[in-house]
This record gives sequence, structure tokens and C-alpha cells, in this order.
Amino acid sequence: MNSQPSDPDPRNTPGLRPGGTVPPGETPPGEGSTGSETGPHGDVSRGWAKGPMIAIGIVVVAFAAFFLAYALIMIL
Repeated sequence: MNSQPSDPDPRNTPGLRPGGTVPPGETPPGEGSTGSETGPHGDVSRGWAKGPMIAIGIVVVAFAAFFLAYALIMIL
């Protein structure tokens, strides 16, 4: 197995000055936690499906109708 450890020793990392600073023009080493498998999976551009949106709409309308009816009863 020739994989590089995710947290390399700064004393052995090329391009670093003593103390861990990076000289001008050098790119610092990447983090071990970044990779091609990070982030959301699948197509997230689709948005919400119709079913959940209809269910939320029904709950909101029922909630508003309840308080409207309550307000009308209190007025009368």
C-alpha cells in the first residue's frame, strides 16, 4: 500500500518552511478530508416533489382556516 497518510508530518512535507509556513508562490498541501466523494449525492437540482409540497400546502390552509374560523367565532 503506497497511499500517503491523511495528515503528513510538516517536517517532511515539501514546500514548507520551518514552522509550517508556505513560501510565496507555493500552494499549501491539501487537506486529507477533501475528496471526490464529499458533498451531496444525486441530483439536487430537482427540488421538492409534488407530494410533499401538496401536503405542506394542505396543512398551511387547514391551519389558516382554523384560526380564521376561531377569529370569526370570537367576533360573533
